[in-house]
Amino acid sequence: MSKVDLDRIDRKILHELMRDATIPVAQLAERVGLSQTPCWKRVQKLEAAGIIMGRVAIVDPAQIGLGLRVFVEIEAPDHSREWRAEFRAAIAEFPQIVEVHRMAGDVDYLLKVAVADMAAFDDFYLQLTRRLPCRNVTSKFSMEVIRDTTVWPIDTVTA
Repeated sequence: MSKVDLDRIDRKILHELMRDATIPVAQLAERVGLSQTPCWKRVQKLEAAGIIMGRVAIVDPAQIGLGLRVFVEIEAPDHSREWRAEFRAAIAEFPQIVEVHRMAGDVDYLLKVAVADMAAFDDFYLQLTRRLPCRNVTSKFSMEVIRDTTVWPIDTVTA
């Protein structure tokens, strides 16, 4: 996807919405220096362009019984189109996988997994490794979340 040119007002709108998507449009407009109608039209334009991908509630995983976060590194047995398609199909079957990244370096894929506890992770691990052939699977357990944000560092001063 190509980068879209955003002016300072668009960046301010995004900054405010990343911090709180429930902000009333009147308050948003005031914070970015617009009246309500032009502000709302800009929000709609940002949504239509796919820059704003959705508005969601950010939930504390521990509060809903998902207290263990695990980063799973996967090395593919090969880099064929068939294996990649199988990988995509397999990860779609596991709601415990909340992020997937194709990596450069020693590891081919990095998965972020959210589960209740070690027993739940063991069950997930067994199911995943039965479902998908991998050369190597390494799991790293998060002991403490120091920072976890959905607010991207957008420049609101220049542009």
